[in-house]
Amino acid sequence: MYTASCLCGAIALEIDAAIDAVQLCHCRECQKAQGGAFVAVAPVPRDALRLVRGADQLASYSASPGKRRVFCRDCGSPVYSERLDAPQTVRLRVGLIDGPLAAPVDGHAFTREQVCWFHIGDDAPRHEGPRPV
Repeated sequence: MYTASCLCGAIALEIDAAIDAVQLCHCRECQKAQGGAFVAVAPVPRDALRLVRGADQLASYSASPGKRRVFCRDCGSPVYSERLDAPQTVRLRVGLIDGPLAAPVDGHAFTREQVCWFHIGDDAPRHEGPRPV
């Protein structure tokens, strides 16, 4: 089991699932939402994610049709995203995990939108568009 929390600590989560791999997305939308070169996420079954504290602090934004980005309304930390057509899975922002995560990067999506100032230095598969399902 993992625990996770936002920057201000208002939101606390428990994740009762293995996190075997981290996915990196380099699309412009993720760059804007994260304020960085990419987002690092891990798919987590919704029923394995338990909100321990902060339900009233969760806010969301739908940047694109059918997808919600959930964040802390106080500190702005991104918590997870969810696709309305796949409600059984959330994409947890792995930077929230409190403690070590030994999961490798297993792929890069939307590398055609990668920023010029960041070099991908691993051997994980690269996809110019979305990751194949």
